[in-house]
Amino acid sequence: MQLERILQKHGFGSRRECRGLIRRDRVAINGQVCDDPFVELDIEGLIFTVDGVDWPYAEFATLMLNKPAGYECSRKPKHHASVLELLPVPLRERDVQPIGRLDEDTTGLLLITDDGQLNHVLSSAKRKVPKVYLATTKHPLDQAQIDQLLAGVLLADEYEPISAAAAEIVGENLLRLTLTEGKYHQVKRMVAAVSNRVEALHREAVGELTLPPDLKPGEWRWLSAADLQKLGYSK
Repeated sequence: MQLERILQKHGFGSRRECRGLIRRDRVAINGQVCDDPFVELDIEGLIFTVDGVDWPYAEFATLMLNKPAGYECSRKPKHHASVLELLPVPLRERDVQPIGRLDEDTTGLLLITDDGQLNHVLSSAKRKVPKVYLATTKHPLDQAQIDQLLAGVLLADEYEPISAAAAEIVGENLLRLTLTEGKYHQVKRMVAAVSNRVEALHREAVGELTLPPDLKPGEWRWLSAADLQKLGYSK
């Protein structure tokens, strides 16, 4: 693939803009500056550099973000900054979007991609992809509340009880809850249904993919093939 097309695909602007970047010696291949926009490159395992920043060739941009509080999971936020503003401009230009949504005050693992198939697989209710949350509650938890969550609680505007896939007390006011649906404010509504209240909410995992302890709030990283397998996804 021609270098200018590679840059365009990765969100660095129009072909004309990408040619300009290349001809101004701002692009390197394997550590060597390349000033030929039309050079043909093998994309397999390719890593190119723009202004000193390495970019792996990626057919689809798929990444994880440790979402901090105070950001909306929307390209057109209404009350707070978009979580996409935490990403470099080239990624935003690729039209990436969050897979599902976390509330503005919810933190933790957020997956972002421009791969429509992956988005569909992980968002589909039929797939029942488990998502693990750590909820800080206003009142102390007890086994009766856990039993209710596992047996199922009836939420407003729902016709059938909804049950947690797993629930455990990990602290006096700390609940680990696993859900396989993605209903609006589901964790908060389920906890309210057992006469408690969520004061803080953090997503720890999606499928078997867990948030790395070294990924700080606001930081992101690419998903590897092994990460995608943990999500039960492969092409």
